[in-house]
Amino acid sequence: MIDTLTTIISSLVIIALTFIVAYSLKTLLRKALKRTAPLVATHISRIVWIFVVLTGIIVALEQIGLRLDLILLLIALVGGALVLANKDVLQNLASKYFSDVYVPFKVGDTIKVREYFGKVIEINPLCTILLTEKEELISIPNVYFLREVVVNITPKAWKEIVIPMVIENDIDLAEFESEVIKSCSKLKGQLDERFPPVLTIKNRGSNFTEILLTLMIKEPNKKDLIVSEVNSMISEIMDKMKKK
Repeated sequence: MIDTLTTIISSLVIIALTFIVAYSLKTLLRKALKRTAPLVATHISRIVWIFVVLTGIIVALEQIGLRLDLILLLIALVGGALVLANKDVLQNLASKYFSDVYVPFKVGDTIKVREYFGKVIEINPLCTILLTEKEELISIPNVYFLREVVVNITPKAWKEIVIPMVIENDIDLAEFESEVIKSCSKLKGQLDERFPPVLTIKNRGSNFTEILLTLMIKEPNKKDLIVSEVNSMISEIMDKMKKK
């Protein structure tokens, strides 16, 4: 009886320590990636958090005597089979994520990919849809945008910077927007004053809200520097508001 109680307590301690370690790593990663796009930093820290928690739970279950070898093997085999069966779908989903952050076009822009040319009217998880001058619809798998040269021929497209970010819904959205706009005013000398910063809500879920910050710069050679500074400012704002 005492041995059983000791084992259960040990398992609970392991789980508690796991959550502490997971939270600490998540916080450290966000600080280390503060100059990275907020969307990327959020997803990386979330993946690390999930991995650490799952590892801790597995160790805790083994502590109470459950053999998980066969279960883990079956999960790995089923997971591998699902990945192979849905390879094309997963490639397009992953490409959509990276194109959101790194490929310089958005809905409303006119782009050219290989022999395809048209105005972007929709970007969904699997493909990007173009409307041609002949009013034809072209559906391009998102994976193409990581493999091919994309030409954005929208006038003054080089001036525009779009920074995606994800914030938790317990953060006051109005206050967050106000702080971001206020911080962007510090870069006034590097931004085109004719086009003020614009924050747009892209998607709102039960736990997180996806937001796009659009800026217009004066000099294209300073784009990387401005993006890095803005990412750093946004990370600091998010950390400050989480502590409230």
